[in-house]
Amino acid sequence: MKAKPPEKIQETTNRSTRGHWNEMNRKQRREMMRKIQSEDISLEVVHPDAAGIDIGNESHYVAVAPSRDKQPVRCFGCTTGELKAMADWLKQCGIRTVAMQSTGVYWIAVYDILEQAGLEVYLVNARETKNLPGRKSDVQESQWLMKLHTYGLLRNSFRPSQEIRTMRTYWRQRNDLVQSAGRHVQRMQKALTQMNIQLANVLSDVSGVTGQAIIKAILGGQRDPHKLAEFRNPRVRASEEEIARSLEGHWEEDLLFVLQQEQDGYEFCQKQMAECDRQLNNYLEQREDRSQGAPLPEERRKGRRKKKSGNKPQFDLRTGLFRMSGTDLTRIDSIDVMTATTILSEAGWDMS
Repeated sequence: MKAKPPEKIQETTNRSTRGHWNEMNRKQRREMMRKIQSEDISLEVVHPDAAGIDIGNESHYVAVAPSRDKQPVRCFGCTTGELKAMADWLKQCGIRTVAMQSTGVYWIAVYDILEQAGLEVYLVNARETKNLPGRKSDVQESQWLMKLHTYGLLRNSFRPSQEIRTMRTYWRQRNDLVQSAGRHVQRMQKALTQMNIQLANVLSDVSGVTGQAIIKAILGGQRDPHKLAEFRNPRVRASEEEIARSLEGHWEEDLLFVLQQEQDGYEFCQKQMAECDRQLNNYLEQREDRSQGAPLPEERRKGRRKKKSGNKPQFDLRTGLFRMSGTDLTRIDSIDVMTATTILSEAGWDMS
């Protein structure tokens, strides 16, 4: 067979490896798979020292090129000691870069240990490694990842620095608590409605000042609707008489028990949120000041005044974000401090 001139080989190489695996259609994938299996000379080896890992919840299968070890596919457990043994074996095989799928949260410990060992880790979305039918075993998956990575067909996912990941952990935990508190409020409202206590018709939120005062009084044994209505906050639009009428229900022991349970759960979530706020505030204060001493921009007024969120952190979060990132995203229309925190904790500080 007549060899292709070098320039022709390079031209074919560039054409055949253009794009990533997930960007190819079915026909292109079949053609690429044929070339990979036959080790077609037209394929450019982008990562010669590559390995692939199939992540599992109990074990991980790791594949290297057959030329690197007599047993090119090995299975490692999930304990820290076994993950360190995995890293040592990969380094012994001369591996410099590893590709693995972002499966659940099982990949995190593997990623951290391999990164600490000095290996470059490609974190790949599972959809980007979609294979053709018939290759289902863990061994084959790890080998397939290794081959795709060898030819540069995988795209590395963004993973922020440890500084950002720590903040993201605190913020996600806080958001989970907000959602949990909301579910407790919904179940409180359900119990009240089942007793025909129509607070929802006169109060916008039973977790507000008036709603909480009334619920606590009910749980304390008060049943007189007029006495309960006296807890009305002056800011509430409904009158005491309207509130009193909404509190004329039928009290049932089992539903009062549920109401107590959900109120306790709601208060616990509020306590946990306050602890998250303290932790987040302390963390922001300890970070490097990237504002370079610049003053915090004046807060913009954005159209109609929105109702204040009862879930807003009880500290100056906007100043902390500006100091840590050097950017005030709240200057952008429709972005408040809560949204800005989510953006920065997920995407990082670099807004360029």
